[in-house]
Amino acid sequence: MCKVVGVKFKDAGKVYHFGTGELTLEEGDHVIVETARGLEFGTVAAGETLIEKDQLVSPLKNIIRKATDADVEKHIRNLEKRDDAMRLCQEKINAHGLEMKLIDAEYTFDNNKIVFYFTADGRVDFRELVKDLASVFRMRIELRQIGVRDEAKMLGGVGNCGRGLCCHTWMTDFEPVSIKMAKVQNLSLNPTKISGICGRLMCCLKFENEVYAKLKKGMPNTNERVKTPDGMAIVVDTNILESTVRTRLVLEEASPENDNEEKLSTEFYIYDKDEVKRQPKKTGKQGKGKSNKNQSNTNKR
Repeated sequence: MCKVVGVKFKDAGKVYHFGTGELTLEEGDHVIVETARGLEFGTVAAGETLIEKDQLVSPLKNIIRKATDADVEKHIRNLEKRDDAMRLCQEKINAHGLEMKLIDAEYTFDNNKIVFYFTADGRVDFRELVKDLASVFRMRIELRQIGVRDEAKMLGGVGNCGRGLCCHTWMTDFEPVSIKMAKVQNLSLNPTKISGICGRLMCCLKFENEVYAKLKKGMPNTNERVKTPDGMAIVVDTNILESTVRTRLVLEEASPENDNEEKLSTEFYIYDKDEVKRQPKKTGKQGKGKSNKNQSNTNKR
C-alpha cells in the first residue's frame, strides 16, 4: 500500500497521484511536483489515501515540497506572462501564414519551457515557427495540437442550459458519448439540439444515460401492438420518466379478405408500463409456407 494524494494543475484538470513521502498534506494545499514537463505548481484535490501499488501508474513520484509564499508569487507571475506570450506567438503565426488557431499558452513552473496549444484542420509544419519563438523567449518551445473538445474545456463558455460548460467547470476528463444515448432518451436527433458549442455530442447525454436505459427496460416501442386492460392497442409514444405508455385502442382488426383497414380509436389512452403486455412479433413463416403450398398446387395443375 502507498500513501498518495491527488494533485491537479488546473481547476477542472485531471487528477494525478503523487506520493506524500514525509509530508502531511490536506486538500487545498499548494505543492511543487516533478512531472515529465519539469517542475509544476499544483493543488491537492484529493486528501491522503492508501492505494495498492498495482493500481498506480509507475513510477510513482513523490511531492517535492509544499509551495512557499515565494512559489505562489512565482506561479502568479507565470500566469500574468501568458497574455504577452499569446500575443507574440500570434504575431509569428501571422508572419508565417500558418492556418492554425492559437488557444492557450502555459509556462512551466521552473520557466524552462513554454507550451502553446492550438487547433488546426490538418497537419501544420511549424518548424520555422518554433525556431522564431525559441529566439524570442530563450527557452524550450512546445506546440501541441488539440481537438475541439479540449478547446472548449480550455476556453470555457455557456451551454444550452445557460450554465458554464461542464468540461470547463468541473469535469476532469472526457467520457465517450454516442448517438445511441440520444435515442435512448427520446431526444431529437437534430445535431444543433444535441451538440455542444464544440460541435460534438453534449457530454451531459452521458450523465443520465444509465438511468434512462434502466427505466426503458420493458417499455414497448412506438407503433408496437400491446395488450391493455381495455383490449388491443397501438403505441403512439412513451414517457420514460413517468413509465407510461400512450396508445390508441384497436376498434376493428384489419381484414385482408374484405380489404378493410385497421380502425383505431380517435382518443388516446394512457397506461402504466406494468399495465400493458407486449405481444410476440410475427415471424411470417406461416404465411410463407402457405404461399409455397399454393404455388406447388398451381404447378401441379
